[in-house]
This record gives sequence, C-alpha cells and structure tokens, in this order.
Amino acid sequence: MKIGFLFPGQGSQSIGMGKDLFEKYETVKEIYIKIKELTNIDIEKIMFEGEENVLNQTKYTQICILAMSLAILEILKNNDIRAEVASGLSLGEYTALIYANSISFEDGVKLVKKRGEYMQNLVPKGDWLMAAILGMNEEQVYEVCSKVKSGFVVPANFNTVGQIAISGEKEAVEEATKIAKDMGAKRATTLKTSGPFHTEKLIEASKALKEELDNIKIDNPKIKVVKNIDGTLYSENDNIKEILSKHIISPVKFSKSLQTMIDEGVDTFIEIGPGKTLSGFVKRIKTEKQINIFNINSVDTLESTINFIRNN
Repeated sequence: MKIGFLFPGQGSQSIGMGKDLFEKYETVKEIYIKIKELTNIDIEKIMFEGEENVLNQTKYTQICILAMSLAILEILKNNDIRAEVASGLSLGEYTALIYANSISFEDGVKLVKKRGEYMQNLVPKGDWLMAAILGMNEEQVYEVCSKVKSGFVVPANFNTVGQIAISGEKEAVEEATKIAKDMGAKRATTLKTSGPFHTEKLIEASKALKEELDNIKIDNPKIKVVKNIDGTLYSENDNIKEILSKHIISPVKFSKSLQTMIDEGVDTFIEIGPGKTLSGFVKRIKTEKQINIFNINSVDTLESTINFIRNN
C-alpha cells in the first residue's frame, strides 16, 4: 500500500466542520490553541458558532481549513499513518508543504493567515465570482471563456476529468456558465469563494505574499509533494518561494497532480480536511489499478480510515 495525502482548499468549508473531532480528541484542541495563539483568530468560534458569511471570508476560510487538516494529521501521526506523496488544492498545497517539513508549523500558519488576508484585501474593486463547469474538456472551456463579451473570465482550476473552474468578474462568469450550458456542459455551478483566484487580477496579492515568503525559511520537502502550478513533483532545483508567489495568479493543474500521484505508485488516497471534493476528483481519474479512496472529515471517517490502514 502506498498512501497519498490530499488537502482541500477554499470552497470546502462549512459551519460545524470538524466539531466532533474537536470535542473527542485532545490533540485537536491543542492544535487549535496553538493556531489561535499564532494568529489571534478565534477559529473555534468561527467554525462552530459563526455565520457562514464570516467563515466564507477568505481571511478566515483559509486558516480554518488549514487548522482542521493539521489537527487530523496529528491524529494520523499518533497512529503511525503517514504518506509517501502529498498534494493539495490551492491552499492545500501549503498544508502539504507543512506536512512534508518544508515549511515549519509556525511559519506555515502565519503565512496562510497572511495569504488569506492578501487574497481578500489586495483585489481590484469589483464583483468577483468562480464557477465549476462539468462535462467539458480544457479546449472547450477556453472556447467558452473566449466567447464572453461582458468582462474578464478565464479557466482557473483544472480539477479533474470533466471539471474545470473558471474565475473572473461576476457578470462575465455568469455569462460563461450560460454559454457553457448552451455548448453542452452537464452543469455549471458557482463556488463559495470571494475573489478572482488563480488569475492575473491577484498580482498585488502575489507581490505581497512574495515579501512574506522571503522572510521565512523553506526547505526541500522531506517527502514527495506535487505542485499545483504544473502538476509535477517539487525538485531540489525548484525555487519554492517563487512558485508559491506565482501560485495564486496561475491556474491550478490538479488533474495532472492526481495523475502524477498515481504514476508515483499511490494506490490509497486519503483526503484530509472538510468536505470530500478531492475524493470525488480521484474517482474521475482513469486508471487500470485498484485505488482506495478515503476522506477524513469526522470522527467516523477518521476511525474507519485508521482501521482500514491498520488491517491492510
């Protein structure tokens, strides 16, 4: 068995996420206390008692998702369950790099806090939106975006086979979803995000994040980590700080990332954090070998995953 960890990004959040884990495991409480001390953000209140419109603010969303993923990782570590390869969708790549000891826990938490703030605050004025288009390939989605007349919209997240997210001005994204449906898309749905993520519109946020990155120590990952920017493994020659600064203005090649993990021999994928979106992405990747897919977002899913790994 070769395990690969997957870490979700923005859009997977929901009020109450991970509450049962927090109530049952002291380890989770300890991680949340550390993160609260490092960020001065009351993540428990936001996640468990807050309003959805507060949790959905990028400056809170990212740190809350990171906290849940890091807490689950600690429980898995205590049960001697580790991955040989890791990848994350957008924000999730930071979780992967923290897991791989490329970025320290403390620096990673502070960095994600800043990333969330910059991605929320350093955005041009306007109404922004993202949407997922299902049932179209890359060429078709590029064609959809090229036909839009009402504003800026581009492909942003190449999630999996037949699912690509677009990002841009609200009116343009809405026009694109109509065009996509007219061209035969199975479905087009808006996402719970608040900015034109993974587009050139976040250039100021990218520059500000680069300054933060330059102030911390980043080592080569101790395990294999797949990077979003091109779907390949990080290598010793990669400038990780440069890659991460470009990350938020570049499309996410997650479909290719998953294929890279399969090519590396991963046969057991474990999604760690809220939701189960990434597990669904894996199911759409065609492969001849048997693949085990788990998502850990509750006490039940955690314990059933641990039991499977122990018994196999």
